[in-house]
Amino acid sequence: MSDNNLFENIKHFQEIANIFEYPLNDFNEGVNDVQTLLNEKYPDAGAELVSFTHYANNTALDQKQEIYTRTFDVQAITTMDCGYLIFGDDYKRGELLSNLNREHINANNELYNQMADHIPNLLRLLPKLNDKELAEDLVSQIIKPALRKITGEFDPERIKRKNELYKKHHQTLIETSEDYSGVYVYAFKALRIVLGYHFKDKEAELPESSSDFLSSITSEIEIEQSK
Repeated sequence: MSDNNLFENIKHFQEIANIFEYPLNDFNEGVNDVQTLLNEKYPDAGAELVSFTHYANNTALDQKQEIYTRTFDVQAITTMDCGYLIFGDDYKRGELLSNLNREHINANNELYNQMADHIPNLLRLLPKLNDKELAEDLVSQIIKPALRKITGEFDPERIKRKNELYKKHHQTLIETSEDYSGVYVYAFKALRIVLGYHFKDKEAELPESSSDFLSSITSEIEIEQSK
């Protein structure tokens, strides 16, 4: 596959990125468009996304916003900042962010007030890169390993331990529908499948300094309470 063909064939990553954004009025339309795309081009990924699409079409907007917030922001299950998941607070994340910021600027890729290693930003960056090797390294070294960690965070036992931690330290827990509390895992699994079609290199092993999200939030709570 030539470099031009690669970037032409992955333009739809910009569309896929939309399903990982905070839900607004056009969220359902975007999810349905991605479902159609996957059904046509990546049937196995489309089959994985079905549960997420059903959720999007059968849940009120305010509830979808609460679930997004509960999943990624407040009393979160995980984060979408890939560098943090891979390097934690190690200086290597700072180097990664610096390099990614340069690539985003060169590609005129909008960050939408998120970090340079935020998954939607990386998905929109991929088709705008001019360097095939750089794109392949970004996927195999950063995006794929981070997605492996993210999907692992949705393990029911890990979610239970996080909830117990949040409840212990905050005396309350944000309520979410039990039916949809882990629904984003289907979107992440579908994304992993699509990436595998275009980037077949084996994903990198995580470094020893990689962040365990459960340990990270424990440390953050302890620091916050010591102030």
